[in-house]
Amino acid sequence: MRMSLRFLVVFTFLALIRPSTLAAQKELAQSPRILSAKTVYFDNQTGSDTVGNNTLAQLKKWGRYQIVADRKHADLVFLLSADPYNGGTILLSGGQTGTIDSRGHVEEDPIPHYGPQTRTRYAYLTVIDARTSDKLWSEEHAWGGLLTGFNSVGKHMVKDLQKQSNK
Repeated sequence: MRMSLRFLVVFTFLALIRPSTLAAQKELAQSPRILSAKTVYFDNQTGSDTVGNNTLAQLKKWGRYQIVADRKHADLVFLLSADPYNGGTILLSGGQTGTIDSRGHVEEDPIPHYGPQTRTRYAYLTVIDARTSDKLWSEEHAWGGLLTGFNSVGKHMVKDLQKQSNK
């Protein structure tokens, strides 16, 4: 009885939080910078050409943006990666790792991260303002498996952005 009561409380709490998270994501996807952009540069950093090609194919199918080959000519960057976007990771001259934000401020990591480890098999799609490097929208999605599709993780996230950015 106590276990089912705890489960009910946790389930109710999660049910209340989930819609607000989705609403916040939809609001981010309707950012003026995302809606007014014309060109995007796609950067696949997953290490899987198949996943990257499937994601790029979905972006082309959507047809909202012109995909450019040079980041300098893009309004937005669509970054597909196996690690969350952190504004840029750097390796300092002394071997210490750190991050750099969009304003150029460097913050050293207290403990070096030479090979960032993520939760097993998750991918991240991040929409970045190409001019300022600001993160405008991001989503994570389970990567692989029979139910989610073995190489369609990026495709799913592009579809989610497409749904959220439509008014």
